[in-house]
Parts: sequence; structure tokens; C-alpha cells
Amino acid sequence: MYYRNAVVWQKAMRLALASYRLTPLLPREEVYGMRSQLTRAAISVPANVAEGWARETNADKAHFLAIAHGSLAELETLLTLCEHLRWFPLEQTMEARALIDETSRMLTTLRRRRRKQK
Repeated sequence: MYYRNAVVWQKAMRLALASYRLTPLLPREEVYGMRSQLTRAAISVPANVAEGWARETNADKAHFLAIAHGSLAELETLLTLCEHLRWFPLEQTMEARALIDETSRMLTTLRRRRRKQK
């Protein structure tokens, strides 16, 4: 599976791991709320990159890259909310924020390339 060699997938996996490391900071009552949303969005990014990578048509690849990018925006929004609620200290979200930025830039580039190939 060549998607494992893709830098965007590797960054997205690091982001998912960083997100999972933040979840113990959530209040206990958020185990089934915010934690669930956060982890689902986090794992959706590399999962959709991988699924898109395995598809044959450019349209299919673009579709899954778009889903991954949407999940990335969702994750960033959830992270921001957790910071505003002071559940996640800013110094502990720096790694995740950097990975969000890098992954977003890569997904934007890949999506633009796909649009040009149509």
C-alpha cells in the first residue's frame, strides 16, 4: 500500500496520535461527547487519505481527499473549542496545531493537482 509512504498520510497519522494524547485532559463527563467527536474526526483524516489513495479514478481520489480535508477542519474546530473551554492548555495543543497546518497545506496541494488533472 503506497499510501503509507505518502507524507500527508504520515502527518495525518501523527495528528491522530497527538489528538488521542490530548483526550485524557477532557472532563470525565465528555468521554462520550467531545472525546468521541474528537477521535472520530482525527482518525477520519488519515483513513480518508488512505481510501482515496487506493481508488482508481481521479474523481474518487479527489472525493476522499475532500472528506479528509473536511474532517481536518472539524478537528481544528473541536480543538479550538476545547482550548476556549480551557480543557486543553495552548502549550499542549501546539504539536496538533502544527500538524493541522501542515496536513491542510498538503491536502490543498493534492486537491488542486487533482482538479488540474480532470
